Amino acid sequence: MFTGVPMFRVLTVEREYGSGGSAIARIVAETLGWRLLDRALVTAVARTARVDAATVSQYDERIDSWWHRFHRDGLRAAAIHGGVQLADAEVFDTETVATITRAAISDAHDSGDCVIVGRGAQCILQGHDDVFHVFIYGPWSERVSRIRSRTEPTGNIGKSIRCTDDERASYIRTCYGCDWKDPHLYNMMISSHIGIEDAAWMIVEGVLRGGPVPLSSAKLA
Repeated sequence: MFTGVPMFRVLTVEREYGSGGSAIARIVAETLGWRLLDRALVTAVARTARVDAATVSQYDERIDSWWHRFHRDGLRAAAIHGGVQLADAEVFDTETVATITRAAISDAHDSGDCVIVGRGAQCILQGHDDVFHVFIYGPWSERVSRIRSRTEPTGNIGKSIRCTDDERASYIRTCYGCDWKDPHLYNMMISSHIGIEDAAWMIVEGVLRGGPVPLSSAKLA
């Protein structure tokens, strides 16, 4: 665990599906001695909403269908017209999850010393000088191999990767009006092709020193 004084106090990690981004974020958090907020964010949202984590996971980094949004908005409008308080007419859905997640990420930033994975944190905390933003991508063949190694061999892995990436991009575009892969959202965009541990070390160095450094000098003593 690192015991020095980092240049930043929060790291956000966005990632392509199968890029190894979550594993890299875990190594970085362990190295810095920071909290890792990945599945922990799902748990926090579930606790706030008073639902189980499995329910939150259904809406995590996803956008509701057009029909769901239409039905939800119609229900709320009818409730207001009928004199029912809006809070009583709330429907648990993607919008609700995004709202609670946004608050949880802001609270995490206030506390500092944390690595936040996905969920639009790079947009929510954009403009904060004490936050380092990273996007992790990887070669297609490695992403397919990585997903295949941790899931059942049945099913179209390529389709699953494309769909998950599309869902994450749509979530960022719909909730925050940003392009998921816009380089201007990030301080560093790095390929996991260099290796999970080497990518993690480069990110750690970015957090500690305020920017990317050559891989040859990225390993801490």
